[in-house]
Amino acid sequence: MNWTDERVELLRKLWAEGLSASQIAAQLGGVSRNAVIGKVHRLKLSSRGRAAPAQARQKKPKPAAPKAAKPAAPPPRPVPQTVGATALKVEFEPEPAPRPVTRTDDGVVVPISRRLKLVELSDRTCKWPNGDPLNEDFHFCGTASKDGSPYCAYHARLAYQPVSDRRRAR
Repeated sequence: MNWTDERVELLRKLWAEGLSASQIAAQLGGVSRNAVIGKVHRLKLSSRGRAAPAQARQKKPKPAAPKAAKPAAPPPRPVPQTVGATALKVEFEPEPAPRPVTRTDDGVVVPISRRLKLVELSDRTCKWPNGDPLNEDFHFCGTASKDGSPYCAYHARLAYQPVSDRRRAR
């Protein structure tokens, strides 16, 4: 289906009259409700919220307030406008991230980082990254690693957890 100038003008007219996207699609024929909604968004036609009765849309003149009148009532609260499919958007409170379970071992001590750069690493240094790689302060642990492991004893305990612990954490 092509959007001809005549069909676009008819879409604009029907949209301004307050017809729903489904009603407009039915009148245009050969086009889906979603196609109408997409075209309305591309044309940047004004969002309308809920359609109100024609009588309520007309502005009524306000009566002149007497000079010695009581204070006016607070203005009505503004009604939030919805744009697109945000009317159905559900906002959830973020769930707190699960805290990683770290096992303590009396024989393992948290190392003091040597703060090595990438070019300073060797086969016998811990390659545990610290910080954001895009920052100047980024570095690697750099303490001694054993048995050909890429990590020191402390970081190896963090990186390699037994299967039973991982299943329990889920």
